[in-house]
Amino acid sequence: MPRSSNRPAHSHKVLTLLALVPPGQVVSYGQLADLAGLPGRARLVGRILRIEDTAMLPWHRVLAANGRISLPKGSDGWHEQRQRLQAEGILLKGDRVSMAQYRWRPDLAAILMLMDQ
Repeated sequence: MPRSSNRPAHSHKVLTLLALVPPGQVVSYGQLADLAGLPGRARLVGRILRIEDTAMLPWHRVLAANGRISLPKGSDGWHEQRQRLQAEGILLKGDRVSMAQYRWRPDLAAILMLMDQ
């Protein structure tokens, strides 16, 4: 993902990592923050995803730590996220995904190598 000259480094890291989340797996806002070197900054990740253009990224694979869709229940975005997750074979009970079953478990060494580029 090309880095915009006016995009902060932490936004670039978060979006680069988001692009790596494979179909059929999910990540929490906190996990994405941790992987980007921003421990405890789950809300910052949420803010980045709200303000950056994520149309070409798998934004729908990012959930709350408890596996819930964070968008307002019943909203267009909530329905779209739910539909996209189901299309990838992810089962939902209500608005919740089993994080134990579907959480992305990346190879941390590979992630570090990619992030150093």
